[in-house]
Amino acid sequence: MKKKPVKDLDYVKLYSEKLKENNSLFKQQKILIESQLEGSRSIFKNMFFKNNFKENARKYLKDIGLLK
Repeated sequence: MKKKPVKDLDYVKLYSEKLKENNSLFKQQKILIESQLEGSRSIFKNMFFKNNFKENARKYLKDIGLLK
């Protein structure tokens, strides 16, 4: 039996159905996202705020190829 490929939209539908059934999933997701944001904020603050934020941020973006 061949499995049908799962699309991103299928995961979104499944997640929304599970949220209807159990609201605590939203709280867990919110905690996860907030902790990721805090971690990113801390990393970039340490990388760029030592001297000149704009200069350091531009250098980083050039190094990873997002700026020319």
